[in-house]
Amino acid sequence: MMLRIILRPSSSGSRSLGRCRPEKPLWRRSGDAKELQAGMNESYKPEFIELKKWLKDRKFEDANLIPARFPGTGRGLMSKTSLQAGQMIISLPESCLLTTDTVIRSYLGAYIAKWQPPPSPLLALCAFLVSEKHAGNQSPWKPYLEVLPEAYTCPVCLEPEVVNLLPRPLKAKAREQRTHVREFFTSSRGFFSSLQPLFSQAVESIFSHSALLWAWCTVNTRAVYMKRPPRPCLSAEPDTYALAPYLDLLNHSPRVQVKAAFNEETRCYEIRTATSCRKHEEVFICYGPHDNHRLLLEYGFVPVRNPHACVYVSEDTLVKYLPSTDKQMNKKISILKDHDFIENLTFGWDGPSWRLLTALKLLCLEAEEFTCWKKVLLGEIISDTNEKTSLDIAQKICHYFIEETNAVLQKVSHMKDEESALINQLTLVETLWTEELKILQASAEILTSLQTAFT
Repeated sequence: MMLRIILRPSSSGSRSLGRCRPEKPLWRRSGDAKELQAGMNESYKPEFIELKKWLKDRKFEDANLIPARFPGTGRGLMSKTSLQAGQMIISLPESCLLTTDTVIRSYLGAYIAKWQPPPSPLLALCAFLVSEKHAGNQSPWKPYLEVLPEAYTCPVCLEPEVVNLLPRPLKAKAREQRTHVREFFTSSRGFFSSLQPLFSQAVESIFSHSALLWAWCTVNTRAVYMKRPPRPCLSAEPDTYALAPYLDLLNHSPRVQVKAAFNEETRCYEIRTATSCRKHEEVFICYGPHDNHRLLLEYGFVPVRNPHACVYVSEDTLVKYLPSTDKQMNKKISILKDHDFIENLTFGWDGPSWRLLTALKLLCLEAEEFTCWKKVLLGEIISDTNEKTSLDIAQKICHYFIEETNAVLQKVSHMKDEESALINQLTLVETLWTEELKILQASAEILTSLQTAFT
């Protein structure tokens, strides 16, 4: 699959190259700020010296990029020379990739082949990561494992009181994610027990919930899309994960375009840039056109001034400021649901989305206008009164969100003073809400301008 961005599917949609590491700031600016142009070379650090030696032994040497630390984004890769549009950024040989092929060829292969029902590709990778990390200095993958995060900042790893501070739509997804990982661990215990002959200590202490959570996050945040053929020793779930050492240091910017895929001819995972990059600048890829909720949920960071960021409006908030005496309200809600206009209603940097305003216009139809609901969904203007009323309701919802956001930010600020152990997690949540506040303030100004047209 060649992509600008999207490299592998996930349960919540499409996902791309990604990572989430604790040594980074938990918030990120996009890659167009001047301060991001200067990076501090980190190639001299022992962990990167060892990683480069390890990669060289596997037939990879990079002439374009070096590890560096940048203001705002933290650890990433810096260009050694100017990069032109269409130029290859990186070409990582298959021998460097960690896939289910790697696992099946390893000491785990025989145990995977015997286990019924067959383990999933994800379980095979996670078991290998936990086992190799436990092996420590004896692991041939040690140079790669040494540069992986010790912990992650995805919501599944956050403390419950911090998760409780997230916006409602994200909070629900975070709890689903936590339940999913817990069920993944519980259902995998039998397979882990079968591996006992490989270890001198009890497998329960090696393949703990925290160890599996670390491995799950490693795969979920860092794997690139690389489809493997189905094999009888693994379950029928799509086998699309590949961990790509060094390549996975590349950070995200929504303003760049890349093409990335495994090249069957060269047997390398290749990334080409569609945008130029000057010497000594950070080289970015785009994980996908994701909003801040998605980036936090899947990768554990919140970018600043993300053009795809938005604030979601739920059904209960949608009708909060509509007349309770409207006898057609239930029918209107039913129409919106039937035509998929009740989800993904948002405020963005450019104001309320077309979907949100369209939903409000239908909900604001007077009794004598109700027969025109199909025209509303097609984008037609029914009346000036309907237009003005829907804008007024949108403004009320926007101000309600602004008040709610300010209240949460005050609560977070207070908790930062009281809960010093949670300071990093709380700062992450604070950044998310601060970005949402900026979006809402921008939307409020736009709505005021639109309302002025009707006065």
